[in-house]
Amino acid sequence: MLLSDFDYELPEELIAQRPIEPRNSSRLMVIDPARRAIAHEHFYNLQKFLTAGDTLIFNDTRVIPARLIGRKSTGARAEIFLLRRLDATTWETLVKPGRKITEGAEIFFGDELSCKVIGRTDFGGRVVQFKFSGIFEEILDRLGETPLPPYIHEKLDDSERYQTVYNRERGSAAAPTAGLHFTREQMRDLKNFGVNLGFVTLHVGLGTFRPVQVETIEQHAMHEEFFSIPQATADLIRETKERGKKVIAVGTTSIRTLEAAAVDKKSVAVGSSSTKIFIYPGYEFKIIDALITNFHLPKSTLLMLVSAFAGRKFILQAYREAVAQRYRFFSFGDAMFIKSRTENLQTEY
Repeated sequence: MLLSDFDYELPEELIAQRPIEPRNSSRLMVIDPARRAIAHEHFYNLQKFLTAGDTLIFNDTRVIPARLIGRKSTGARAEIFLLRRLDATTWETLVKPGRKITEGAEIFFGDELSCKVIGRTDFGGRVVQFKFSGIFEEILDRLGETPLPPYIHEKLDDSERYQTVYNRERGSAAAPTAGLHFTREQMRDLKNFGVNLGFVTLHVGLGTFRPVQVETIEQHAMHEEFFSIPQATADLIRETKERGKKVIAVGTTSIRTLEAAAVDKKSVAVGSSSTKIFIYPGYEFKIIDALITNFHLPKSTLLMLVSAFAGRKFILQAYREAVAQRYRFFSFGDAMFIKSRTENLQTEY
């Protein structure tokens, strides 16, 4: 498959720059791949498309203030973007300016925090080791900035709007943005209606937003990301499947977690691991029955994932409809609910 197969035209003014208020007042495109049907709704009406006994799976990761701006010993400005923690003091990172931050370089972020470059990564980043006095997380909260995607040009008044209301586990470099639409009140109402709420953790890293740089997509390699699944969530998934109800992923990160941990079509492995799973058309889904997601960048691995779930041609048709209807795109944009997955993706490609 070619990278150009996953391209589409998007007017720049449709890229959402600010979150909508309240969170669940965003628009919701409801698509049914089996019937080739597209409907237009609002996110606060999501319950209309669920049944009691269905299970929503949320990624409860929390975005850390991963962007650190400091100075080299020469006085030159340097930026560190935290991607993945390797141990108590060591991280995989991206750096700016990359060519000038070489192995052995030291970067200072004030009196209480500094780091030294101790190696390179296979994706062009740097491995750095931090020195600090005190508790690293508290220092990071004071000195770091919450990173926003590069297509968002406005600064947030409240950094918590780039966090889900159910976040619990620190570690992500980016938000699981499908979950940004949920309010606490809507989650409570869904639970009272009989929808189960389950949680997994996947710390979003480079694998989610790294551009695909090969024309033949099968040659693309994903970056490793940490995930964890508790026993309660695994039990909930098995019980939901046994009752013949749907397991619905809230976001592509939840999909990658569950599909990476799938044991069979009814169960997932409990515990912590890491994944490089790359899902594109032709992939056979094991756990997920439906999907809540945002609209994704052209030529991105996330667009490939939803194309695998609903069929590339139909997804691109839905995206053209979203452009025509002036939906808001990407992290702070509107949402899509894919009611079911196509069974024969080869004919849908």
